[in-house]
Amino acid sequence: LKLIAQKIKKSGYLHIATDWEDYALWIIDLLDKEELLQKTSDDFFKKPDYRPLTKYENRGIKLGYRVWDMIYRRI
Repeated sequence: LKLIAQKIKKSGYLHIATDWEDYALWIIDLLDKEELLQKTSDDFFKKPDYRPLTKYENRGIKLGYRVWDMIYRRI
């Protein structure tokens, strides 16, 4: 994870989206511990306008799944 964070340009972003809650919580736990990355929001359920809705995401939403958008900025 540190290597990935180092490769991101300063003020660049790492954006991960998933509809699997356990996976999202695990990702958040790991990313929160990385000192080179800073969480941009605590609202993980608001899809950014710039990210398109995929057919898999749309299907998951119809099945009642929540999508987690985790966005971290390189500091």
